[in-house]
Amino acid sequence: MTDDAQDRRYDVVVLGGGSGKNIAAELARAGRSVALVEGRLVGGECPYFACMPSKTLLHSARLGETWEHAVARRDEVTRHLEDAPTAAQMAEAGVTVVRGRGRVVRPGVVEVEGTEYGYTDLVVATGSEPVRPPVEGIDEVPTWTSDEALTRPDLPRRLIVLGGGAVGCELSQIYAAFGSQVTLVEPAERLLSAEAPFLGETLADALRRMGADLRLGVAATSAERTETGLRLRLSDGNHIDADRILIAAGRRPRVADLGLETIGVRFDPERGIAVDSTCHAAPTAEGTDGTNVWAAGDVTGVAPYTHAANYQAAVVVSNVLGKRREADYRAIPRAVYTTPSVYAVGVSPLAASGLELVAAGYDLAETARAAVEDDDRGRVELYADRARGVLVGAAAVGLYAEEWMSEIALAIRAETPLSILTDVVHAFPTYGEAFEPVLRELAEQL
Repeated sequence: MTDDAQDRRYDVVVLGGGSGKNIAAELARAGRSVALVEGRLVGGECPYFACMPSKTLLHSARLGETWEHAVARRDEVTRHLEDAPTAAQMAEAGVTVVRGRGRVVRPGVVEVEGTEYGYTDLVVATGSEPVRPPVEGIDEVPTWTSDEALTRPDLPRRLIVLGGGAVGCELSQIYAAFGSQVTLVEPAERLLSAEAPFLGETLADALRRMGADLRLGVAATSAERTETGLRLRLSDGNHIDADRILIAAGRRPRVADLGLETIGVRFDPERGIAVDSTCHAAPTAEGTDGTNVWAAGDVTGVAPYTHAANYQAAVVVSNVLGKRREADYRAIPRAVYTTPSVYAVGVSPLAASGLELVAAGYDLAETARAAVEDDDRGRVELYADRARGVLVGAAAVGLYAEEWMSEIALAIRAETPLSILTDVVHAFPTYGEAFEPVLRELAEQL
């Protein structure tokens, strides 16, 4: 290590200021010297380019606000992309914020914009980045990723959304609600294709009611500019004319050019950094250099959600401080904040290999709360492992599902016996009452 790097040596260097921000602050408060390296905005994607602006716009759409008012509210919530307050919080916690892109140049040393920083523990929390689909000519036409879609003031008249996952569905609903002519293109036969079929089917119906055109089971093949905008050609021979394409075709862990190969960390460009249950980075066959390397958030490829990243951050903090803690991913929620909202947790019925599932469901229209809300859309399904008699998965679509499904996440995580769950009393009138007949039916099947 050079003398300069020795002078700038820290107990912990954290690459990435999203979930890494939490890690850096907690470790600094615990007495460690910590440097947080961030090349964009301190706080990561969520507060500026993802969770907060999208949920704010969805809320404005539900309230029936104008686009101009919604954008003003969004920009206020995201602080007009100003991270100075968050950086100041880091400084108050004792964290040294280093602006720039960090790269490991040799064991125990990270370089940022030509300056070297030494470390004992390295935490990689660099997040993920949008994937551009292999569509001929797509680089020659006007496109957005979710970053631009959630920060720009523009309201395209005709918008194509590529991708029927959570991001594509949320953005489709946002722009359709405010008047854009939205066409969503998804190669799978339904939205949210990895989840229980009724989730995507219900959400598709909701989007169509808002005026969105869904092209399911077809792929984009080529794009070209036209005199009035652009034209996207599809695999079924049809085409769509629009003013802009919004790319929401997935994300990949941000692992390129981090120098991880120099310290023997095992990673894959598509799946991210391999970690064990303590979030310690797995070594390559050649092993590591002896330093401790940890990873948290999207860069691990485990669960691409902010709440999962924050959970992994807490696991990393405990282990860096010598308090062993293992992550358990059995009950990480998967939510889509549309109206109605979608929530899934635990095992999906489409990926339940090795388990003998028993399932039961209930339509929310049968609840008194549906009458109160004047909205009968939605359904909840619960999945139990016949051998153990406990819940292992659940799926729901309905108003506020991300709120009232939390007790099911707890039941899955705690492996609460069905005999206890069937004895739980829910307040009247709530959507949670829908669980009671479902749980009784499951108990009768076991």
